[in-house]
Amino acid sequence: MANFYTDNNILKFHLEHPLMEKIVALREKNFSHSSKFDYAPFDYEDAMDSYDKVLEAIGEICGDIIGPNAESIDTEGPKVVDGHVVYARGTQENLDALSKAGLLGITLPREYGGLNFPIIPYIMAADMVSRADAGFVNIWGLQDCAETIHEFADEDQKNRYLPRVCQGETMAMDLTEPDAGSDLQAVELKAAFDEKSGKWILNGVKRFITNGDGDISLVLARSEEGTHDGRGLSMFIYDKRDGGVTVRRIEHKMGIIGSPTCELVFKNAPAELVGQRRMGLIKYVMALMNGARLGIAAQSVGVSEAAYREALAYANEREQFGKPIIQFPAIYEMISVMKAKLDASRSLLYETGRFVDMYKSYYHISNERPLDKDEREEMKLYQKLADIYTPLAKGMTSEFCNQNAYDAIQVHGGSGFMKDYPVERIYRDARITTIYEGTTQLQVVAAIRGVTTGGYLAQIREYEKTQLKPELEQYRRILIGLTEEFAEAVERVVATKDNEYIDFHARRLVEMAGTIIMSYLLILDANRDMENLRSAKVFNKIARQVVHGHGEFIRGTSVSDMATYKFELE
Repeated sequence: MANFYTDNNILKFHLEHPLMEKIVALREKNFSHSSKFDYAPFDYEDAMDSYDKVLEAIGEICGDIIGPNAESIDTEGPKVVDGHVVYARGTQENLDALSKAGLLGITLPREYGGLNFPIIPYIMAADMVSRADAGFVNIWGLQDCAETIHEFADEDQKNRYLPRVCQGETMAMDLTEPDAGSDLQAVELKAAFDEKSGKWILNGVKRFITNGDGDISLVLARSEEGTHDGRGLSMFIYDKRDGGVTVRRIEHKMGIIGSPTCELVFKNAPAELVGQRRMGLIKYVMALMNGARLGIAAQSVGVSEAAYREALAYANEREQFGKPIIQFPAIYEMISVMKAKLDASRSLLYETGRFVDMYKSYYHISNERPLDKDEREEMKLYQKLADIYTPLAKGMTSEFCNQNAYDAIQVHGGSGFMKDYPVERIYRDARITTIYEGTTQLQVVAAIRGVTTGGYLAQIREYEKTQLKPELEQYRRILIGLTEEFAEAVERVVATKDNEYIDFHARRLVEMAGTIIMSYLLILDANRDMENLRSAKVFNKIARQVVHGHGEFIRGTSVSDMATYKFELE
């Protein structure tokens, strides 16, 4: 099969974004590690060459192994044997291939056996793995949990656990419970300190845990007896080698079947506290979830890529009325819109990734030395942008992923409804992306802050200032008009000072901001390379439709009109 990196030039285009030079210099601490580690880069070009080679290796494994295994994994699925998960044959082959190639622990520091890559190449790898098999990326991608250990655990814990992740051991984050889904403050799994062993002991049940039988797990548990809110929760590391946890069952799911979603029973399971007590939800889970949401955005983009490619290939091959169906306006318009949504999603994903990279790089440096004034200001700026862009990216990319998967089935017609074609699996796999790691509705709750505080508008104004090629000016003028309509809608809604009314329009306001931002990013992509102009033009029209439509709805809906949408409890 094709190499999923070299057959998709847009990946290298995003890898070579101008901000990457600064990101790499910060990440490599001005390339000071080249004398300590023989595989550490000695300058920017050397670093980029390393990323390029690793991504090409991952692309080859995706095309030759992970992609071809996807259908058999979907059919076979994992199973429970003696209280533990046994992966499908293809899943284990995938893990072995990536582990043998040294492609785990990509973002972890070299002293633990990692590659010390920035987040951008990591999510680029997740993008490709998701295109190959959306279910498998949930197992491979949970190595991102190691970042939480890296950021918040003590040195002894880092030295014991991080090398194991780099050597191929899998991870899980055990958060949700039967009565605590999105409302993690309701977590009741008990953690009690055992003076004799010097360890914490966990008892209770966790549910809907992705890769729940992973080798190393981060567990949210109630450490403070008598508490009933987030202030009584702490974060723990559970090591599968220590025993005490059994898999009660694997959920029977619609999609991502190769990824075992487990119900776990903790019975006197020994564990270690991470960081400070009481900070489990307030601090550590928030950091964990932000990384997970960026991962789901990458998964969404990869699935969108797979859906688009299947639709395009089928439309070129399938003939009706004497010609390929891609020659019919109803089909070529649909596929052009799919491509525009895919490209817009990817641009937003990598813009968010760059913001996270900048913030995280300064954060890690600040743990080694004090930042100067300019560095502190830059860190604060990128932290703010990362915070408001992460829920936006997760929400927008997952919704577009579902739309593209739906349209891919539609292009296939009746054939797409059959298991003979990959789009049937892709469609099922796509559906979860708007649900887990926070539904789209919860992403809106997080993202609306970027609307009401002016964070999105401020960044849109920054995009607006960019010097563009003359042929792109007409699109900037359109976006300036859409921005004014967005700003007016925000002012109209916020001026009511009615929180319920703001919540009622939150999704519309967030989508207005998101489509304007995505449209600007595509224009900026075209400004760097005019090969990207087609998607920029198509998405500019999508942005007009969304902003005008939502703006009209907001103008025509008063506070009293909300009653029309309410249902009384019977």
